[in-house]
Amino acid sequence: MNPDSFLGNLFGLTGRVAVIVGGTGELCGAMAEGLAAAGAETVLVGRNAEKAHARLETIGAAGGKAWFHAAEASSKAELGNLLDAVLRKSGRVDIVVNGAGANSPTPFLDITEEEFDGIVRVNLKGVFLGCQVFGRHLVEAGHGGSIINMGSMSGLVPLSRVFTYSATKAAVHNISKNLAREWAPNRVRVNTLVPGFFPAEQNRKIFKPDRVASIMGRTPMGRFGESSELVGATLLLAGERAGSFITGLELVVDGGFHAMSI
Repeated sequence: MNPDSFLGNLFGLTGRVAVIVGGTGELCGAMAEGLAAAGAETVLVGRNAEKAHARLETIGAAGGKAWFHAAEASSKAELGNLLDAVLRKSGRVDIVVNGAGANSPTPFLDITEEEFDGIVRVNLKGVFLGCQVFGRHLVEAGHGGSIINMGSMSGLVPLSRVFTYSATKAAVHNISKNLAREWAPNRVRVNTLVPGFFPAEQNRKIFKPDRVASIMGRTPMGRFGESSELVGATLLLAGERAGSFITGLELVVDGGFHAMSI
């Protein structure tokens, strides 16, 4: 057996279309590159075309196919327009990544209603709407599919200094399990990808020296993750062959952080 052929059959995504909401960001952008490298046509979704440009060039230079669509993750109307645009241009949807996110290190007693509502709107409402708009299509289309919701280590264990973020991510984990159960008969798989500590645009402001020391002290591998290290997990969850019996999973990629105690 040719190992390359075997792996290609198992993880290959040729002919599939992947929509990555939050694909202009660092982590989801790397995931988009991985999906494109596996053969999927990738649609990067965000609010800023300039941020998508470099990623689209990288994907194109590697022989992949990708394009950008501007949309606000917390707007049902804009997500509906996104779905329509993808079906017109690409003809189908097979994989959806709900990865838009917002964070803040504000102490709990100082969190304003405006800040709370803003983080809930992006992190929770965005996933809710993404699952509702694209999940309905996948269920009704009848060919199955994979929804990957971006969770967080703070959705599994409460982490200090990110109170609203933690609450919204815990809700994302819960939504994902509920939908996994609900849509399994329709062959629509819903999983949560759970990164540990990966420096990215939304969390760099909370990585102060004392915070970094605490994280490293509880991460057996002793380092931050690199965005490319989410690609393997993404392909497992996205692949209809590799991940065909995987749904409702919280797939942790964290260098062992979750395994630490005393």
